[in-house]
Amino acid sequence: MTADALALLPEIVLALGAVVGLCVGSFLPPGREGAVRGVGIVAGLGSAVVALTVRGEPTAFGGTFTVDAATTTVRVVVALAVVVIMVLAGDRPVSDGPSLTADVRTAPSSHRTQTAFAVLVQLAAVGAMVLGGASDLLVLAAAVLLAGLPLAALAGLVRDGRSTEAALKYFLSSALFGLVLLTGVTVLLGLTGATSYSDLSRVTTPLPAAVAVLLVLAGLLMTIGGVPAHFWVPDAVDGTSPVTGAVLTTTAKVGGLVAAWRLLVAVPTAAVPWPLLVAVLAVGSMTLGNLAAFAQTSLRRLLAYSTISQVGYLLVPVAVAARTPLALPALLGYLAAYAVTNLAVFAVVAARPQALEIADQRGLGRRHPALAVALVVGLLGLVGTPPTVVFAGKLAGFTAAVDGGMTWLAAVAVLNSVASLVYYLRWIVPVFSPGDPVLRDPLRARAAVVAVVLAVASVAGGILVAFAG
Repeated sequence: MTADALALLPEIVLALGAVVGLCVGSFLPPGREGAVRGVGIVAGLGSAVVALTVRGEPTAFGGTFTVDAATTTVRVVVALAVVVIMVLAGDRPVSDGPSLTADVRTAPSSHRTQTAFAVLVQLAAVGAMVLGGASDLLVLAAAVLLAGLPLAALAGLVRDGRSTEAALKYFLSSALFGLVLLTGVTVLLGLTGATSYSDLSRVTTPLPAAVAVLLVLAGLLMTIGGVPAHFWVPDAVDGTSPVTGAVLTTTAKVGGLVAAWRLLVAVPTAAVPWPLLVAVLAVGSMTLGNLAAFAQTSLRRLLAYSTISQVGYLLVPVAVAARTPLALPALLGYLAAYAVTNLAVFAVVAARPQALEIADQRGLGRRHPALAVALVVGLLGLVGTPPTVVFAGKLAGFTAAVDGGMTWLAAVAVLNSVASLVYYLRWIVPVFSPGDPVLRDPLRARAAVVAVVLAVASVAGGILVAFAG
């Protein structure tokens, strides 16, 4: 195996998992394609192990792809997220019903949604991994497409009106901002004569360079679901199944935020004042996400707006990436913590997919106390409440902002975190309210176990970080 291929071995393992899964699924009867998810689980675990153990060259393909701590973190987090999603995707209620790859509004179908789901999740994860290591504008553009197009197909996997609308909105938004990103890449190529990040230091014309960087950043904001490219998030998450919503709000976000960090640190701040630009985008995402979430009664729309606000918090260390060495560790730690916590909350929703509204949570604490506790841990974790691991991630991010001279940004983020407690409490209060539950739908046991395990991991991770610090 060549050195370049060795550097991309984790991505190759996951891509092979998608290919093998597609071949295996082609020979299985429709609706009986559980082996495809098994292949995905093995590929995800294998990719994570390879990322942690195999050491190749620090760069590959002529310096267009970088393998460092940031790339490794993206690989491990995304690969393990794929494993969790594959476990959730095969869950069924105690009384037989539709697979989680289908929305609860539809009956089990005869088409091969299970194989398509597993393959598309793995392909999107490969794109997210490439995003994390891209060190060239053309590789970045290709990774954005690879991470985004499978997600558009996932959003429309269920054949009903809302799913089709979700897929169409995601695809059109992706196409628009993809063109915007390519326009920015073209302008930067014209300014520097090259596409490598190392050549961006040659930028000497501030205004065209600032516009170009903004255009490229807009394309990445589409991928991660940040303001002003966030319009697709609520409809896409609300129009799909909870497990698909977990994919849409996790894998690409991890790779896209590291891609934004890697791109921006290569741009000289003397030519482009991008720290202030990113700080403004961070404030916009966290604030608008919170304001929209206050009025939501749909669980999935609430989580959609919540994830938009989380992008704002995650952009805080990116804004000070050129000002303090604390920024990168804070970003990576926060991303890992967010992935665990976000998946835990979506697993709770997936455990009772017919409970679509906040009012449907009434009585959950009495009927399923472990699941209720997992939900509380997940929601308070998104707020950043100790001892959850997100608290450590937010604290590190806010500390980096202060150390980088943006104390005002840290203060705004703290205020938004406190404000977000309002709508998370609106979800928590009915869980422990007296009275019979509105819904007595069967519980999906596997999703419930996943939610509890991830909630325990969140608390254990927060305690370990506290002791390590």
